[in-house]
Amino acid sequence: MSAPGPDGEGADPTTYSPDWLALREPADAAARASDLADAAAAALGAAVRAGRRPAGTPVVVHDLGCGSGSMGRWLAPLLPGPQHWVLHDRDPALLALAASRPGIAPGGATVTVEPRRGVLGALTARDLAGADLVTASALLDVLTAGEVEAVVAAVAGAGCPALVTLSVLGRVDLVPPDPLDVVVEAAFNAHQRRPVAGRTLLGPAAVEVAAAAFDRHGYDVRVRPSPWRLGGADGGLAAAWFDGWAGAAAEHSPGVAPAEYLDRRAAAARAGTLHVTVHHADLLARPRGERGRPPARIDG
Repeated sequence: MSAPGPDGEGADPTTYSPDWLALREPADAAARASDLADAAAAALGAAVRAGRRPAGTPVVVHDLGCGSGSMGRWLAPLLPGPQHWVLHDRDPALLALAASRPGIAPGGATVTVEPRRGVLGALTARDLAGADLVTASALLDVLTAGEVEAVVAAVAGAGCPALVTLSVLGRVDLVPPDPLDVVVEAAFNAHQRRPVAGRTLLGPAAVEVAAAAFDRHGYDVRVRPSPWRLGGADGGLAAAWFDGWAGAAAEHSPGVAPAEYLDRRAAAARAGTLHVTVHHADLLARPRGERGRPPARIDG
């Protein structure tokens, strides 16, 4: 990422700066829906007990759009070990960074990593062959409907579950509120859905599109809220987020908010007196025969 935009992303929504990823990593970890991670871990353990996976072999996780590897650092301690993480990203520098800082499995079990550079829109089931779990974080909303369908089809072809976290929903709450907040939010959401190099991004519609695609491919889907809640000691992240949020809105609708509003709200964010809730959602999709659960539903 260059300067933060979307929920931190810059003008190119698939390019991320290590500094921004490091700044947001603690908030990401605090926000993700741990019950979905626990359910994914339980499914992996059940597969071993049922003899569908040989005991003692590494759990194979494919992390799509891995960035700096924060998903692995959060999730590896929650999954059974040993583990092998296949890291997918288009940015070789981020791939190298992610590979240098893998997650830690329970009990010090071995965690190995395998970087793979590529474009997610070209992903196939063959690329995910042997996966026990596919993960992604802060990804769906910067994809197109066709790219989400391709990813879902690849996961379904591999026959494994998917845990996808921190997709933006287009809703933010700022306290204390200001009447201009809703104006900036609307412009920001329009920016999220903009065409980029011939690609029309899904933005806040991404979770519903992905859930419907998984349902069509025979998956049960759970969706949980995973909001950032920033304020006080999170002033640095809140300020960076606000700059990106307002900047993206202004890029789409120049003059959407006066300089006085922008300066005042940014200063409050830096001081920790502006409390920010950025609404995201996490999604766990599992092949429908894996558990006796009804078809796709969205909770919370």
